[in-house]
Amino acid sequence: MEHKGKGTAVVTAERVKAGLKVATTTLEHEEERILRMRHGVSVDPKAPLARAAGNNEALADELLVMEMQLLKAWKARLQPAAAKATPVKSAAKDRMVRALKAKK
Repeated sequence: MEHKGKGTAVVTAERVKAGLKVATTTLEHEEERILRMRHGVSVDPKAPLARAAGNNEALADELLVMEMQLLKAWKARLQPAAAKATPVKSAAKDRMVRALKAKK
């Protein structure tokens, strides 16, 4: 009788990434997330978003509206941050700067 030793398998992030590309339809969302977290594989940012609507056109329309609303809100949230970056003149600050320059 021949002894079969236990083989070891090395799982790398590249192998997991390649496997996830193939098995995205067979894995549950939670399983895919756990595999990605466990092996440090990120989602490809250039990949299209998964469509959960399937063949349901009404659901696809609702999801599209929600996506557009979220994108609009996200852009609106970024704009005020850019507006705050411009400095505003204040008399108190000018006085302090002049006083510090005079000390030199």
